Amino acid sequence: MNNPFTSGQIKNYILLYASIVVIMILFFIASTLFNDIKDLDKKEFNTKIKQSEEVIKEEEVSTPKFKLLDKVY
Repeated sequence: MNNPFTSGQIKNYILLYASIVVIMILFFIASTLFNDIKDLDKKEFNTKIKQSEEVIKEEEVSTPKFKLLDKVY
């Protein structure tokens, strides 16, 4: 097996890595230049807990659907 540093293969790998980084930077610049969003609407969510009377009644009346056995086999 040849040493990549002496045979010049490492230069190809570095150029490949550099070209991929340059392409990623160009895509980032292109996506930020052509995407003009001037007004951003801030969404406000209601964080107050609102429970209806039906939900409260269901919580009180709820019974288990399955009956557990008295012994473990």
